[in-house]
Amino acid sequence: MTVQTSPAIQVDRLVKRYKTALAVDGISFSLPRGSITGLLGGNGAGKTTTIAMLMGLVTPTSGTVSVLGARMPDERYRVLQRMNFESPYVDLPMRLTVRQNLSVFAQLYGVADIDSRIAEIAADLDLVDLLDRPTGKLSAGQKTRVSLAKALLNRPDVLLLDEPTASLDPDTADWVRGRLEHFRKSVGATVLLASHNMLEVERLCERVIIMKRGRIEDDDAPEHLLARYGRDTLEEVFLDVARGRGHAAEAGR
Repeated sequence: MTVQTSPAIQVDRLVKRYKTALAVDGISFSLPRGSITGLLGGNGAGKTTTIAMLMGLVTPTSGTVSVLGARMPDERYRVLQRMNFESPYVDLPMRLTVRQNLSVFAQLYGVADIDSRIAEIAADLDLVDLLDRPTGKLSAGQKTRVSLAKALLNRPDVLLLDEPTASLDPDTADWVRGRLEHFRKSVGATVLLASHNMLEVERLCERVIIMKRGRIEDDDAPEHLLARYGRDTLEEVFLDVARGRGHAAEAGR
């Protein structure tokens, strides 16, 4: 069996400019296969634009993006069935039932034996009683579980998550994190998690990339960031970076 040693995601000097606004400003990073990385930054830091370029939905102004060996967006159709995305800010069609939504996406992702896979993931994510209910009639927590089911349907090799537990109560959020951990370990997926929840990032991520104004301000393992900034929590590190104080500010002197 051939062992894949190339990065799952490779970003090199990536830039995205919208007219006069510079959303992403020359960032570079590489994500090993099977890793889970947190992408942090305040509103307008460039996280969502970066994820959109990784998905091949937005064309870079300059620089390159490679996912599973395919250059994005030109070669995205080579790998889209091996990727997936989840965000509570992206609604599934409300009039369709949960089963219908999952069936449509399963076809788009080329899932084999769709009925069996939907039954399997519905049991795993506690959705069996919701399958024939219109998606628009679900609670916020139920919709999040359905979105997670959609994201895991094709057992993706690369999973991109944008605030996956936003607006959830602590119990439901913890449940979602547990399912994500289980999926990554069982499948060996590469996960990039954009989140404002620092406890979530500390729990799940092996590495943290912090963005500010379109640039990468710091990039390291959580424990190394805590030690370097002399802080007890990632939230304190994030605030130091966002407010231009601490290690990053001193390094620029």
